[in-house]
Amino acid sequence: MALILPCTFCTSLQRQNFPINRRRYSPNFRRGATRCEFRIPVEVSTPSDRGSLDVPSHKVTVHDRQRGVVHEFEVPEDQYILHSAESQNITLPFACRHGCCTSCAVRVKSGELRQPQALGISAELKSQGYALLCVGFPTSDLEVETQDEDEVYWLQFGRYFARGPIERDDYALELAMGDE
Repeated sequence: MALILPCTFCTSLQRQNFPINRRRYSPNFRRGATRCEFRIPVEVSTPSDRGSLDVPSHKVTVHDRQRGVVHEFEVPEDQYILHSAESQNITLPFACRHGCCTSCAVRVKSGELRQPQALGISAELKSQGYALLCVGFPTSDLEVETQDEDEVYWLQFGRYFARGPIERDDYALELAMGDE
């Protein structure tokens, strides 16, 4: 099943109240218009569609240490683990969804995953079993355990800070907020 979604850029322009040369972005765009020439085709699959693609699925078990729960769900090899969890109404920690931070960091207990876009963790940490759920694809049945975001960040970048972790300075923060 295919859907055509309106361009989010032009849709956001409609909400703006300041003058802008809308013809530059789309000659068919005018104030109050609901369509533009930029349309994005999106393929939407149904559960019956996914079964016919012959993409292997794997059982993923996530031990969420912060919440004290264990989640078990199926993830196709061609889908991100975080995205699949969300589509199954499972809430896992995340922030950027781009593999750039450590909010969704996990430690692999068993199994394997592929994470070519995991920029938020170094090759050294990957070799120690750390992974990011937001950009991770399972390649086998997988069991992982969530990690503390600050702990993983410290493991990756702590050696670059000579005096240890940076303490929060509320007074400096108050001064900075007052300047804005």
